Amino acid sequence: MKAQIGQKAPLLLLSNWVQGQPCGFDQLSGRVVLVEVFQVNCPGCFLYALPQAIDLYQRYCDHGLSVLGVATAFEDFDKNNLENLTLLLKKGEVIGETHRTLSQQGKLPDNHWPFRIPFPVAMDRLKKRQADITPDKIALFINARVPDFEQQTKAWQQNVWQQVEHYFQSLTYHAETFELFDLQGTPSYILVDKKGILRDCGFGTHPDLEEKILALLRE
Repeated sequence: MKAQIGQKAPLLLLSNWVQGQPCGFDQLSGRVVLVEVFQVNCPGCFLYALPQAIDLYQRYCDHGLSVLGVATAFEDFDKNNLENLTLLLKKGEVIGETHRTLSQQGKLPDNHWPFRIPFPVAMDRLKKRQADITPDKIALFINARVPDFEQQTKAWQQNVWQQVEHYFQSLTYHAETFELFDLQGTPSYILVDKKGILRDCGFGTHPDLEEKILALLRE
């Protein structure tokens, strides 16, 4: 069953804790929990989301906020993996598109990411896909992301359908926490209140995230 806003947050489904002690929502009762979900091969995660999560942790960890990092993978499985996550956490090394983009923007002094992630970080649990790709699965995927799909031309619909079908065919694994919380991409965050209730999930950049956290800390 998918996680639902306003309901008890299900436990994160993780394979390896690469940094920090294993912990989950059940062990963090009484604290607000921010889970920052990222991919190693995701420039936006390193330009915006992870620096924001680090800043929030540093300012509010003594006021009731816990932050967890979850490295996931829904594409580029040769890059978004445990080995490259370990290189990031142990040596500050970034790879692939992240390295290229940050280098172009002058964000890699000494060829290393200048931030250190201070909170626990784990790898999402990946499982081999076994189920067939069905028309129903493709339709559900499209309708969740393209609300006006049926209003478009037949040629446009066919093109989108083929792109989604190829996308599914490229997926060797599925990431369990990523799918459990029905996340739309990376960076994403999961926000859980002091009672373990899932209060919010978001995709992309969120300037208002601090305000949401402060409101939960005041409850």
